[in-house]
Amino acid sequence: MASQLPKTMGKIIVTQLGSNFSKVTKLIDAPVPQPGPGEVLVRNKYVGINASDVNFTSGRYDASTRPPFDAGFEGLGNITAVGQDTSFKVGQPVVYLCMGAFSEYKIVPATQVVPLPAVDPKFLPFMLSGLTAAISLDKVAEIKKGDKVLITAAAGGTGQFAVQWCKNAGCEVIGTCSTDDKVQFLKDLGCDRPINYKKEDLSKVLKAEYPNGVNVVYESVGGAVFETCLNNLAQGGRLMVIGAISGYLTDNSGFKSTSMLPLTMLRLSASLRGFFLMHFTSDYKEYMTKLVGLYQKEKITSTVDMGEKTPEGPFMGLKSVSTACGGVRVFVSYMYTSQNIGKIVVQLY
Repeated sequence: MASQLPKTMGKIIVTQLGSNFSKVTKLIDAPVPQPGPGEVLVRNKYVGINASDVNFTSGRYDASTRPPFDAGFEGLGNITAVGQDTSFKVGQPVVYLCMGAFSEYKIVPATQVVPLPAVDPKFLPFMLSGLTAAISLDKVAEIKKGDKVLITAAAGGTGQFAVQWCKNAGCEVIGTCSTDDKVQFLKDLGCDRPINYKKEDLSKVLKAEYPNGVNVVYESVGGAVFETCLNNLAQGGRLMVIGAISGYLTDNSGFKSTSMLPLTMLRLSASLRGFFLMHFTSDYKEYMTKLVGLYQKEKITSTVDMGEKTPEGPFMGLKSVSTACGGVRVFVSYMYTSQNIGKIVVQLY
């Protein structure tokens, strides 16, 4: 069953591999697809912007992927058509995590769709950012009450949830950020020690205020920040890597030399752990339910940044993701210069 649908739609495809999103992607017209058995068609109203979008255009996550392929991960909107053998209804608000979300309409397996109480952009960050924070901190970092947890890029899309998840678990939270506005934002989230690294030296603060080191690091920056985190681990500490945004905009992968890494880990009986959300699909439903429940009980908040404070105004339409002006604005001039607070979201209509 389907409502009246247009024949064509806009979607963003990756035409070549590279880290300059606006140069390696193209906005095209494509036929609106029809759902098959076990599938639904979602009309996206909001899509999420992630640092990992650049990793996919660069081919870093899957070396076998070759252009052209569809871009984007997260979409939120209403179901406009359903295939056989699905329990969803036309008009139902849903959110999903599926490749090809930078599209006006998207076919999604019904098993990957999460029903929502409303089409509210504040639910969108839970799907990738919220799940990344919650699952990684529980399953990989194994946080526990009393842990001192250092969260880098704490005012960003995943950082905001990492701060709140750790506080709800009874941890002491240190968070890095780049502006005084973000310092206040982190304080409002309950962060015990926000550090504006533009004004304070992260290494000096950690050495002075946490001389015995921190128990857990939730790290997404890479480069010199990774080294600083490594050198400030406590005995038995866990350094969990969820990303390395400092290297995403170049076509050179990896960190700078970490020749001291094995010796440091040995000296501290510490561990370096990686986390990739796609390896934890069996946990999505459980943790999405937890996140939405905490949000409805006002135990966590969800902050989205839709570009309202930019000179050009709010991020509207697929062009604000894909064209040279919009692509650079979202991915370089905005996200990569740390102007955003919370999750970057684009409204399509």
